[in-house]
Amino acid sequence: MSNASGPPTSTEHAARGRVRVEQCGKRVRAYFGGIPLVDSSHVRMVWERPAYPTYYFPLADVRTDLLRTSNEIRHSPSRGDAHLFDVCVGDRVAPAAGYRHADSPSEELRDLIAFTWSALDQWFEEDEEVHVHARSPYTRVDVLPSSRPVRVELDGVVLAESDHPVLLFETGLPVRYYFAKPDVRLDLLVPTESSTACPYKGTARYWSVAIGETVHADIAWAYDYPLPESIRVAGLICFYNERVDLVVDGERQERPRTPFS
Repeated sequence: MSNASGPPTSTEHAARGRVRVEQCGKRVRAYFGGIPLVDSSHVRMVWERPAYPTYYFPLADVRTDLLRTSNEIRHSPSRGDAHLFDVCVGDRVAPAAGYRHADSPSEELRDLIAFTWSALDQWFEEDEEVHVHARSPYTRVDVLPSSRPVRVELDGVVLAESDHPVLLFETGLPVRYYFAKPDVRLDLLVPTESSTACPYKGTARYWSVAIGETVHADIAWAYDYPLPESIRVAGLICFYNERVDLVVDGERQERPRTPFS
């Protein structure tokens, strides 16, 4: 196992065929059809993606009687072939929702099973429900009040301006600048039906910005009821740095390149 105090070394990667695996320490439960499919305190975190881990479980902590072998196989260059399982509770079926790399080149994965997060109904870390995906121990969210003046512009129009913004720093993302509603041109915002969920911040609702005949879709958002670590941004409005012009402390910022660009 790698040391949970930091990312594994290149030697550790090589020893596992470039699969990153760590102990979790949390009790994790997953429900489907009102039944606890998984209840484990011996969880492994496996980095199938760079940004966040997937939970893998010992077979003894899984209701294997609710699994039905599928004929599908999914290949991973690092983890090997995965045999897929349907999850069946009464009349409900989640096709190919479970997977096991029984012949993985990484020996510690062979007796573990994982599940597609969105295929199950609820996930809990200890007694707190978690949404979207497992939370990474290497992602941090810091929310800090600031006295730096910040201005948001778009098509030459000022959308927001404040000398008391709230800054949200999240690992791997640009700094996000949040504004109290009196500091925002609310007359230019058009509420939309869009929403997104974040396992670190909660559920956001969105606005488009209408300037003349031009509508910039879903460019601003707010977390009305954020999770505890992000509570300081409750009710504040933020704009995508990638799609507006920002002036911070008198210095115009370059638009960052991210998946939200």
